[in-house]
Amino acid sequence: MGWDDWAVVGRVARPHGLKGQVVINPETDFIEERFAAGSTVWTRSSAGEAQLTVASLRVQNGRPIVGFVGFDRIEDVERLAGQELRVPEEALQPLQPGTFYEHQLVGCVVEATSGNVVGEVAKVEGGAGGSRLVINGPRGEILIPLAVDICIEIDVANRKIRINPPEGLLELNEVRHRHHLSADDRSRARGRSR
Repeated sequence: MGWDDWAVVGRVARPHGLKGQVVINPETDFIEERFAAGSTVWTRSSAGEAQLTVASLRVQNGRPIVGFVGFDRIEDVERLAGQELRVPEEALQPLQPGTFYEHQLVGCVVEATSGNVVGEVAKVEGGAGGSRLVINGPRGEILIPLAVDICIEIDVANRKIRINPPEGLLELNEVRHRHHLSADDRSRARGRSR
């Protein structure tokens, strides 16, 4: 397993201060564990992959401010801005049964209880209202709430998610997609469907 199979745990936002620290936009619920002094993360640039060892951590406004071993000046970390920080999957914290890392869901085939394939998970979006799966379907993007009563079976080992969508959910997404078409596109779309 290589870079593409590793889990994203954060992105370097920008340098912080003059002493080689950076602000990280975390992609993990385990900030203190993931960015604890002595832990390692990997980054990738045009120069290749590089392992970084965390020298210091403090959390400010929910975001980690991290110093890395060997990066003591702002000039040392400026090149890290915008880079992803990843770790091999075996370095991730174990989760409770029934919970998953987002990267485990991406690429899963989504199938309705009827047996119809809905599409493939492109990404997971989250917010205060909960998480949802963004699925690339045959007619475009489909949004499915990541809820126990809808996503009734998640099998990350076999890359499959079975859903029991409420009546109209999938059609609602199709309608939403059609409303985003221009008038010319709608007439062409109607012409093709006849």
